[in-house]
Amino acid sequence: MENQIIKQRLSEELKNSGLTTVEIARKVGVTPEMITQHRTTKKLPKLDTFARLCRELDLDANYILGLI
Repeated sequence: MENQIIKQRLSEELKNSGLTTVEIARKVGVTPEMITQHRTTKKLPKLDTFARLCRELDLDANYILGLI
């Protein structure tokens, strides 16, 4: 269940960022395909990628993780 919440919230925040997949990937240092996987599949980002996503997109990690 937690993974589903994380996945849903992360996907929503990526969409709400107003950035394209390519722009997000470039900021975070991963391929656009990886961002697409995080948006559309059950695959969650690695911890270091998650941290960069939160930092670069000004996301609240606690919210994404379902802690608040």
